[in-house]
Amino acid sequence: MFLVGLSGGIASGKSTVVNVLRELGCAVIDADVIARQVVQPSAPGYQQIIQLFGPEVLLEGGEINREKLGSMIFSNPEKRQLLNSITHPEIQKVMLKQILKYFFLGYRFVILDIPLLFESSRLTCFMKHTILVYCDPQSQLSRLMKRNNLSQPDAVARILSQLSLDEKRRLADHVIDNSGDRETTRRQVLELHASLDSSLDYIPIRLAAIATAAGICGLFCLLLKHFIF
Repeated sequence: MFLVGLSGGIASGKSTVVNVLRELGCAVIDADVIARQVVQPSAPGYQQIIQLFGPEVLLEGGEINREKLGSMIFSNPEKRQLLNSITHPEIQKVMLKQILKYFFLGYRFVILDIPLLFESSRLTCFMKHTILVYCDPQSQLSRLMKRNNLSQPDAVARILSQLSLDEKRRLADHVIDNSGDRETTRRQVLELHASLDSSLDYIPIRLAAIATAAGICGLFCLLLKHFIF
């Protein structure tokens, strides 16, 4: 099994691409969904977040107000780093568990949907392939303003808080251009999926896992024989 990193920019249409991949039966691990899980009241880092950011980040039901928390760290790199130091290790643990689950289920590849994949370059080294969902800057701006009901200055500020799509495009192995209509995007996803599905990149890792398992089994049998006989 090999890993495929999928990313995009805010309002570039990544969810559209993910939906098509899920329809095709792909295993997709959504880092955003996990990020919401690891700040639930039952999560290990919940109390740490409250201690660092205060009770004002809580909703009436006791859950963390992610929008308010996001606005607090948006223009404060130190607070953002503090929050990341709490949530990122927990997110990575959950992702690893899900990757192992799909490995044992026999999937050839797993897609990791990570919004800030290219901003956090230490993750890209684990990916056999990286995919960027791209759209032209004007489409990105107008979509974000409409989707989040933002003024142009606010929308521009959010876009500029990430690496530009043009810069990410240079870093990605594959690019899906979502500037046009949905059918054009869908055709690109189908072509990419066919390429990934026919890839033999999963074989070396699968063989290595089998060899490791065989080695452990052989060692166990040797020890068993030594102690019994």
